[in-house]
Amino acid sequence: AAYPADAWYSGYYIAKELRALGINMNFAPTVDLYTNFDSSVIGSRSFDHDPHFSGIMGASFAAGCMAAGVIPTAKHFPGHGDTGADSHGKLPVIDIDLQTMRSRELIPFEYLIRAHIPAVMSGHLSFPQIVEGNKPASLSGFFLTALLRGEMGFDGLIITDDMMMNGATSYTGAVSAAVSLAVEAGN
Repeated sequence: AAYPADAWYSGYYIAKELRALGINMNFAPTVDLYTNFDSSVIGSRSFDHDPHFSGIMGASFAAGCMAAGVIPTAKHFPGHGDTGADSHGKLPVIDIDLQTMRSRELIPFEYLIRAHIPAVMSGHLSFPQIVEGNKPASLSGFFLTALLRGEMGFDGLIITDDMMMNGATSYTGAVSAAVSLAVEAGN
């Protein structure tokens, strides 16, 4: 069994190693839920399928990172767990509604926001039942400004996943256009 203390010490010792190398920010913890068991993208990177357990473990990992002097980053907002597609290669489409997202994917992020996570990484993920036209969450003002900042109260740094990933550029056709949309959305 895994315990919050295990997550804290994992975050702490990983961050100590990063600090020794001169790195002051870690793009972790991954708080995506392991809800798609066919997925090799998130799989073992996830704490669990349970959103509350994942939130507790993610917040513990982040606290360990901060205790070691490294900035943690919760990812991939609003949740990469319910797809087998890898956003490095294409834009994953996750066919859930907003109510499902609120009762599942967003819960770990709520734990981390309450624990004052300093940074959140937005994911190149499409939720067509929530935002029409396959616009990635990373380029969506609804997800980043209205939901993450407005409704959920996050006031830290929002950073996108890699902008060279096909999940970002396939929507716009060009990296420069994707970057413009990302900034306008709230990254």
